[in-house]
Amino acid sequence: MSEDIPAQAETHVPPIDYEKFQASPEFQELKHKLRSFVFPLTAAFLAWFLLYVLLGAFAHDFMAQPFLGLNVAIWLGLLQFVSTFAITTAYVMFANKRIDPRTEALRAELEDLARDAEGAAQ
Repeated sequence: MSEDIPAQAETHVPPIDYEKFQASPEFQELKHKLRSFVFPLTAAFLAWFLLYVLLGAFAHDFMAQPFLGLNVAIWLGLLQFVSTFAITTAYVMFANKRIDPRTEALRAELEDLARDAEGAAQ
């Protein structure tokens, strides 16, 4: 039993050239802005954390000194939490102000390209 299935006309949807899109000046500027904020802040936090670990491992006398009712190690440990929240807050503010508007514009551009590709296929 063989049924003849009518051949459907294949439509070619031109794909979005993502590599070309990533090479665009707008996308590159977005990557640059993000990296210029994230990488230095990450390096600074890792250096600060490494300093805390090294002080804890090799500067026992310094870390054990009392300071405002607690020892220095406790205060520096608490400052690790404070700095983490400060970095998170700074990143959220930076992203809301500098990254998100550009990302929305690029997303809209990609959606327009996808819509145009769908329209060409129909």
